[in-house]
Amino acid sequence: MKVVLVTGGTGLVGKAIQNVIACDKGEDEKWIFIGSKDADLCDKEDTRRLFAEHRPTHVIHLAAMVGGLFHNLSHNLDFLLNNIHMNDNVLHMAHEYNVLKVVSCLSTCIFPDKTSYPIDETMVHNGPPHPSNYGYSYAKRLIDIANRGYHDQYGRLYTSVIPCNVFGPYDNFNPSSSHVIPGLMRRLYDLCKDGNTEDKVFTVLGSGKPLRQFIYSIDLAKLIIWVLREYNSVDPIILSVDEEQEISISQVAESLVQAFNFKGKVVYDTSAADGQYKKTASNAKLRKYLPNFQFTPFKRAIKDTVDWYIDNYDRARN
Repeated sequence: MKVVLVTGGTGLVGKAIQNVIACDKGEDEKWIFIGSKDADLCDKEDTRRLFAEHRPTHVIHLAAMVGGLFHNLSHNLDFLLNNIHMNDNVLHMAHEYNVLKVVSCLSTCIFPDKTSYPIDETMVHNGPPHPSNYGYSYAKRLIDIANRGYHDQYGRLYTSVIPCNVFGPYDNFNPSSSHVIPGLMRRLYDLCKDGNTEDKVFTVLGSGKPLRQFIYSIDLAKLIIWVLREYNSVDPIILSVDEEQEISISQVAESLVQAFNFKGKVVYDTSAADGQYKKTASNAKLRKYLPNFQFTPFKRAIKDTVDWYIDNYDRARN
C-alpha cells in the first residue's frame, strides 16, 4: 500500500489534488492531507510526531510560507528562516522514516533575476534571485541542493517540481499576503458586493505590463500526481503552461473584469512596484514526457475560480 502524505494539503494546490484524487485514486494508494493545524513543520519534534503517526511511503511537500510581492519585500528574513526550517524537517523525517519518494514544490520566482529567457531547469542556481523575494527563493533553492545530497549520500529519490504562477479555488485572498490573481479578485469582489456601478474604480497596483505564465490549480494537481507516480529523477521539472500562453497583468485584470462583469473603470497605479518584468519558463522537459497534456484555457479557469469565490466567500481565506 502506497501511503501518500501531502503537507500543505488544505491550501490551494492541496485542495486541487484532493479534487483530482477523488476521481483518480489508485487502488493501492492511501492519501492523507494535512494542514498547519495538524503539525508545526517548523518544529522538528512535531514533524517527527506527524511522520510517526502516519508512516508515509511517499510525500508531496507543498507546505511553505508564501506571499505576494509586497509581503515578500518586507518579510524576507521570515520567508528565509521559516521555509528553511520547514523543508529541512520534512526531508529529514522522510529520510528517518524511510520514505521512498518526496516531491517538493518550488516556484519559478526562485530563478536568477538576471538571466536569459526562457528559463529552464538547469538555470536555478546561475545567479542571485530578484531582490524582492531573496529569502523565499534561497530557501526553496536549498530543497534542490538537499534532494541531491540525500540522493548522492543515501540513494533517496527526493525530487522537486517548479510551477509557474498558480491560481484557483481555495487560494489565499487576503490582500496583505495574496498573490496577484487572488488579490485582484478580492478587490473586485469588494467593489461589486455593494453594487456593481459605473462610478466604481478598480485600481491595479503597478503598470500592468509585466508578463507571467499562470497555471490553473487543477492542471497543476494532475501534473504533480503524474510526477509522484511516473517521474523518477532527482532533477527538478518545470510544470508550466506553454510559453505562448504568457500574458500581461493588464490582461489578467481584463479577464477578471469580464468574469465579474464589472461595470466601473480600471486604473493602474504606476507608483507601485512592478517586480520582475518577466520570468518566462520553458516546459520543454515536461512536453517530452506529456506532449499532449491539455491546459485549461485561462479565461475559463478564471471564470471557474471567480464563480467558486463568489459562492464560497464566507469560508474562503480572506
